[in-house]
Amino acid sequence: MTNSQRDIAVLFHSLHTNEPVLVLPNAWDVASARIAEAAGATAVATTSAGVAWSLGIADGDQLDRDTALDVLARVVAAVDVPVTADIESGYAVSPAGVADTIRGVLAAGAVGVNLEDGRYDGPAPLRETADQGERIAAARNAADQEQVPLFINARIDTFLRAVGDPAGRLRDTLDRAAAYVAAGASGIFVPGVRDPAVISALVEGVGAPLNVLVGPGSPPVAELGSLGVVRVSAGSSIAAAAYSLGQRAVEELLGPGTYASVEGARSHSELNGLFQRAATG
Repeated sequence: MTNSQRDIAVLFHSLHTNEPVLVLPNAWDVASARIAEAAGATAVATTSAGVAWSLGIADGDQLDRDTALDVLARVVAAVDVPVTADIESGYAVSPAGVADTIRGVLAAGAVGVNLEDGRYDGPAPLRETADQGERIAAARNAADQEQVPLFINARIDTFLRAVGDPAGRLRDTLDRAAAYVAAGASGIFVPGVRDPAVISALVEGVGAPLNVLVGPGSPPVAELGSLGVVRVSAGSSIAAAAYSLGQRAVEELLGPGTYASVEGARSHSELNGLFQRAATG
């Protein structure tokens, strides 16, 4: 890998300081990535759900690795800010396969990944902690071999999937976080938490930059920052909102035959200019 990519990776790490909170309006294609960058995002994260939906595929480890990496490479080429990739559970069965995915992520030019412990291949909602630790370690070793300080954001799905006894969920999450950091994770991502008290306990106990998923019902970014959260992600919500608007506009056009849903849309020339930059920049 190039010195430039290493420098971008170092820059991305430096954004995880809480001052200000790193806000990631997740993108799912070149267009949404360019819109995020033009709006002032200091980094771009992809959303696996949004990427899958844009290709007519369901989320949940249904996307194949090569297709995901192709979209990622296009996003990286279209923006000047660091890009971090949602690679779900690594697009691989084994830790060695996860390492192969990481090499592909780095070849695409990204400098970070989300790697989740949720699983979709059987009745168990989560991987065993030791199993996920091996996958994170394989990811870290692959990045180290390429001499890129990849930011590995280890996603813990205990709260998102409501796993186990609610009384022990925080403790289980913190135990997993400690194991994942020891295995080489740079940060911890806990989607599914909105209670400020729980978020504060996670910040206190994780011992690494904490990322939470935000959306309707979540505390505002400023409040999350005051709690010690370092990074917030929109996840698939912006993609879902965009597709929902598209659905409303189509239903309005085919129903009453009116056009209120598309009022206020950006002009053809504005969008064309934005993407002309992506093509030539």
